[in-house]
Amino acid sequence: MVDKVYDDAAAALGGLLFDGMTICAGGFGLCGIPERLIDAIRDAGTRDLTIASNNAGVDGEGLGKLLRTRQVRKMISSYVGENKEFERQFLAGELEVEFCPQGTLAERCRAGGAGIPGFYTKTGVGTQVAEGKEVKVFDGEDYILERGIRADLSIIKGWKADESGNLIFRKTARNFNQPMATAGRICVAEVEEVVPVGTLDPDHIHLPGIYVKRMIVGSPYEKKIEFRTTRPCVQTA
Repeated sequence: MVDKVYDDAAAALGGLLFDGMTICAGGFGLCGIPERLIDAIRDAGTRDLTIASNNAGVDGEGLGKLLRTRQVRKMISSYVGENKEFERQFLAGELEVEFCPQGTLAERCRAGGAGIPGFYTKTGVGTQVAEGKEVKVFDGEDYILERGIRADLSIIKGWKADESGNLIFRKTARNFNQPMATAGRICVAEVEEVVPVGTLDPDHIHLPGIYVKRMIVGSPYEKKIEFRTTRPCVQTA
């Protein structure tokens, strides 16, 4: 069995990074993001990146780190709030942004991973999302053509994996990680734990190991919160 587990993120990304590449990144906000791999890309200095991700993290965290170092040329995203640097670069014309409805983005990556070059959807019909896209009528209603996304590299975050790369996501961290994993020519995963082959129940596996080429153990992780909301302590008699 090929050893898929690497010592650290830099080693796992060795020979895979180049300027101008396209990356599919899993995660949603700060949940389920491949933070060790993002740090390694930042440290490698790879530039002119096109990144497909639901969003770009927040200022100074997640993919926001790559925005801060000006390594990203284009974002393909559905949600771009909570990131002032993203806003500044976009309004200044320094960052190209392709807005994509959230479900459409997930399906574009899933389709790319399944070898489907495109699909038709009603989402976005009659809006700016439809501009420049082919329109086809099905049963008397308009649908727009969306292209599948294929990337040079997928970076994802999992909870537990076995040594062959079979992987389990934990709760909401499953979000975009699963479709992003299949859309890349090579998928590198960081996980919290690696267990021997045969340990995981096959019925519980979310991503088959055939998709995962390299892995690292990234734990321990600090649980970061995007918005911390508190209320005053109320004294009771």
